[in-house]
Amino acid sequence: MAHLVTLSCCSLNQWALDFTGNSRRIKESIVKAKAAGASLRVGPELEITGYGCLDHFLEGDIFLHAWESLATIIDDDACQDIVLDIGMPVRHKNVRYNCRIICYNRNIILIRPKLWLANDGNYREMRYFTPWMRPGHVEDYYLESIVGNVTGQTEVPFGDGIISTKDTCFACETCEELFTPTAPHGPMGLDGVEIFTNSSGSHFELRKLKTRLELIVGATRLSKGVYMYANQKGCDGDRLYYDGSSMIICNGNVLAHGCQFSLDDVEVVTATIDLEEVRSARSAPSRGLQSQQAQKYPRINLDVRLSKRAYDQDYQLQGQSVPMHLQYHEPEEEIALGGACWLWDYLRRCHAAGFFIPLSGGIDSCATSVMVFSMCRLVVSAIDNGNKQVLQDARRIAGEADDTDWIPANPQELMYRIFCTSYMGSKNSSSDTRTRARDLSHDMGSYHVNIDIDSVTTAIVNVFFSWSNWMPRFKSGGGSFAENLALQNIQARSRMVLSYLFAQLLPTFRGRRGGGSLLVLGSANVDEALRGYLSTYFSVLPTECPR
Repeated sequence: MAHLVTLSCCSLNQWALDFTGNSRRIKESIVKAKAAGASLRVGPELEITGYGCLDHFLEGDIFLHAWESLATIIDDDACQDIVLDIGMPVRHKNVRYNCRIICYNRNIILIRPKLWLANDGNYREMRYFTPWMRPGHVEDYYLESIVGNVTGQTEVPFGDGIISTKDTCFACETCEELFTPTAPHGPMGLDGVEIFTNSSGSHFELRKLKTRLELIVGATRLSKGVYMYANQKGCDGDRLYYDGSSMIICNGNVLAHGCQFSLDDVEVVTATIDLEEVRSARSAPSRGLQSQQAQKYPRINLDVRLSKRAYDQDYQLQGQSVPMHLQYHEPEEEIALGGACWLWDYLRRCHAAGFFIPLSGGIDSCATSVMVFSMCRLVVSAIDNGNKQVLQDARRIAGEADDTDWIPANPQELMYRIFCTSYMGSKNSSSDTRTRARDLSHDMGSYHVNIDIDSVTTAIVNVFFSWSNWMPRFKSGGGSFAENLALQNIQARSRMVLSYLFAQLLPTFRGRRGGGSLLVLGSANVDEALRGYLSTYFSVLPTECPR
């Protein structure tokens, strides 16, 4: 007989320290999961606080507010009758841990701390947290009264345990643990765990999605079982972009997968699986022998059934999910879409009036500008698909009144409202670069400004001349290397100052409601920097620099 279980993973665009907004998005994801018929909902890593709180994790208040938020979530009537896997920091015996909180019907079932912390590349988790170095050990945690008043509990299990329900067994694996040589899902699977949850704060890198998928597919092909991967999305207030892509995989087959680049704040992916397929796939004698010798985990009993039975009213309504083929974006698409999503998230959070970039007529500033155009394409597409939050943000950034009915008809219309470009030419600039900058602006639809900087650079040189009575010359005019470099640097740094001047004043000059200012964009050309060709502030010192 089939044991059909419906599971949901969530990608949430959480903001660091936005406890009210984060809780609202968590509740919304729970409601969506329940509407899809799910009995288990898994959210991203540290979803209550936001992943990128940095040194705020060292402050005591963050733990207090996290418990306050959890109390409001599990006490909400809309969040009952579904098992919840929620991420937040927990302080146990004066030690800070990155934890998963397993809840059901106003009760905390288990607090599971992260075993292996990400502490390389962009990650510094060991600055904020301590790994739980006692695998397979569970002890008592004395619950804060603010949440204990809701649950009626004073002590709850804390540690590396697994949850046994009436019909199956599930356990947590958090982010980095999947990437380790001896990942917990291996011994957990041998001890009977059939459903693995992984809550992650994995940032976007080119082709990284392929790496994640290969790891999860390989894990479930080897150990068999159901793997629920829930990842953070958005920029989280930091310089990283988290690319969602939550997924549910069973026995090496992808059954559900979320969008990698989306402007939706809440995305829930759901799949229905027959647990008998997991059990049948684990019938190999060699696996049975290894299971007898495997590590035994403490089991916490949960008196609930995750699967539906034949006589349940909605059993016949559940259709088992079928394997799907995952289509990867090309690297060029990832660059355009990843940068676009990050730019939009950063722009709407900082309450600026848009972006400003000086166009040189070269490929670097062109590539950065095209990312902004890609952003506007995503925004207009999201609005066309009925995303009210994106429309509200677009109207606010464009300076529209609260009662406006303005909707951008196409990306070019939005570009004209929120993106300003300029060409800062001099007598040494070529007509070709000026034309290329103008044509690019026209095709994208940006508000374009032509500026001549000769009067500025001449004034600066005249200050030196008035003191020295000596006029420096470019190399082409017979000047030395030092003279040539000095004059070029004056042009570059003048462009920087002018960029910030125009970025500050253009919204007011154009009559934007409330005035405001623009974020200055620049280009980071890694190849030029490594070869020593990069000139600091060549066009501008950027406020933000898409990487």
